[in-house]
Amino acid sequence: MKKYIHYFIGLTLLILVLGSCKKSDQQSLVDKQIIENYVQANNLQGTFTSSGLYYVIVSPGGSVHPTLDSTVNVDYKGSFLSGSVFDQGTNVSFTLNQVILGWQEGLQLIGAGGKIILIIPSALAYGTSGSGSIPSNTVLRFDVTLNSVTK
Repeated sequence: MKKYIHYFIGLTLLILVLGSCKKSDQQSLVDKQIIENYVQANNLQGTFTSSGLYYVIVSPGGSVHPTLDSTVNVDYKGSFLSGSVFDQGTNVSFTLNQVILGWQEGLQLIGAGGKIILIIPSALAYGTSGSGSIPSNTVLRFDVTLNSVTK
């Protein structure tokens, strides 16, 4: 009987803790676990930022790094963690502050000519609204080559 009481108390406490968290906090925890599992399964050697972005610098590139106001030119492939590609582009230019937060943060970590893998939690991607074929609360992977930076 004591065993069941302890189990019930533990379960009740867990429900209370999870219930007191904001949904965004809960999603951040879910995303972090999804990313950690993906990183382990794919033997990636990278780094988490304080925002939850996980990145692997494949090639650091040159000394010219973009800022949020820079115009960048990239080649990229966007995929779900299942490997299914949802978007890709070659020789695409844009101002860095016009894209999702995961790109804004991640592309500043490399210089022109660099390559990076970004594993982006949903809050830094398309969040609870999703976009097109991307469902809400989806962790995404982007493989990006930063071709050039214009400040």
